Amino acid sequence: MSNLFPKSANKLPLQILVFLGLTVGIVSAGITYYATPKYTRVGYAPDQPVPFSHALHAGQLGMDCRYCHSNVEKSGYANVPTAQTCMNCHNQIKTDSPLLAPVRESYASGNPVPWVKIHEAPDYVYFNHAVHVARGVSCVECHGQINEMEVVHHAKPLSMGWCLDCHREPEKVLRDPALVTNLDWKHPEGEKGQIEQGKKFVHDWNVQPPQSCSGCHR
Repeated sequence: MSNLFPKSANKLPLQILVFLGLTVGIVSAGITYYATPKYTRVGYAPDQPVPFSHALHAGQLGMDCRYCHSNVEKSGYANVPTAQTCMNCHNQIKTDSPLLAPVRESYASGNPVPWVKIHEAPDYVYFNHAVHVARGVSCVECHGQINEMEVVHHAKPLSMGWCLDCHREPEKVLRDPALVTNLDWKHPEGEKGQIEQGKKFVHDWNVQPPQSCSGCHR
């Protein structure tokens, strides 16, 4: 009785395993490379219930970031301003603007304005705002040139590799904490001056950003 399958069929299980292995490898590599904040969140700019312009408030009017985000120097989280904060000005300015109706309603009812969060670390990542701000890491290092944004968008990757680059060379971003909210500040001596001053801060403040897994994954 002749064989039902040709001899070449004996290689079929091995070929299937190789094919599956290559497929899984390619898919895994693609997900690892592309399914990161650099590709999935950079540029993200959701519609907000109130069209708040950072370019106007922080840029043109020169409002300090800490007026609205009042807890960034002492809390692990950057708080979103309450309607009361907004109404401190808008009970006198543009009091009848229909664009500000959600703020007035929030102020009257006590219910928060339903802002859409833009910058959000995964649940498995520990990040403390106060630690970074207190050691001279400016808002622009993580959020981009926020004072020029008419509509806030996700400007930096905030990926693990991106964070580690900063943890390995903190001297590139550290500045006098008094200048943290001066979003246009650049070291007057350029990159060389920044590095020299940053290294001094690293030494004087004993800055040792964690690079181990447990530093950010607790």
